[in-house]
Amino acid sequence: MNHTSHSAEEYDAITDAAAHWCLRLQAEDCTADERLAFEQWLAADPLHAREYQAMLEIWHTADHLPRSPVPGNVINLPLAPRRRSTWRHYASAAAVALVALPVGGWIGWEQGWLPNSYQHVESTDAISRVVLGDGSQVELNLGTELRFTNYKDERRVTLIKGEAFFSVYHDSQHPFIVHAAQGQTRVTGTQFNVWKYEDQVKVTLVEGSVLVSSNSSTSVEGGYRLGPGMQASYQAGDFEPRLNQTYAHDNSLAWRNGKLILDNLSLAQALPQINRYLEHPLVLADESTGSIRISGIYDTRQINRLVSNLPKVLPVYLTRSKDGSMLLNRISPPPARG
Repeated sequence: MNHTSHSAEEYDAITDAAAHWCLRLQAEDCTADERLAFEQWLAADPLHAREYQAMLEIWHTADHLPRSPVPGNVINLPLAPRRRSTWRHYASAAAVALVALPVGGWIGWEQGWLPNSYQHVESTDAISRVVLGDGSQVELNLGTELRFTNYKDERRVTLIKGEAFFSVYHDSQHPFIVHAAQGQTRVTGTQFNVWKYEDQVKVTLVEGSVLVSSNSSTSVEGGYRLGPGMQASYQAGDFEPRLNQTYAHDNSLAWRNGKLILDNLSLAQALPQINRYLEHPLVLADESTGSIRISGIYDTRQINRLVSNLPKVLPVYLTRSKDGSMLLNRISPPPARG
């Protein structure tokens, strides 16, 4: 069966079935025959697996949700408008699963455990723009993936990887929180950029104000407040983010025009920005190599070309390590004569 030919009614039926299997497989009385039937359903159409994965992600966001469903009548929760432009946005329809939940689902919403709107969006080789279920807009850099869930008491984004620029719909009673690595950014309505690579995160504020905190923070104020033109960065183990003021020609948002601008950075500073666009990251051979400085303006869709050209513009050469990664090695200057 080809998922591109499904009608809206067929999509709804598949989503409802995915919700059913998500509930049944977690129930203590689920039988071996039911599990076999689930495997057969899962193998019947690639869309089945995608919708089921979307259901699991909803359940995984609800840390306090009981493992067994509570019996009772079906209750319809208020749902955000559904959009289904292509199969890649299948997960935005996952919110309809909540209408299939019994009383446990209603309790989950009322207690703030379960969302009533869910989206999973990603971009691969092109910048993409998405409207979230609350009306906020987000622009995704290449290779970016995030999840949006709308709870009763907050709007929550998890930036799984990459970089995104947010224009948040203002709602002072319903904070918008972006989780990235081991920290978060909290706003009610503003414009800001979040960059993530491995456990490193940088937040750049364009308009309004935000509160940035690491998971290890002991701040009683709920985070460190940024004003327009400020940046905060943190990584695993930090007790508080590092704050600084950006300058007039800051390059943090150049990616929105498809550019990576490196302005006299050391390779140690530049590699996290370069590696964001590479399938296999570059690795520095030693600290001496990392101290070499690099400048230039590069096309974010052609970063592989930058890598191949590095030995032509810097005193470095590339070698491949035993694990397959590429090493950047400094070319030692010739010994002084004398």
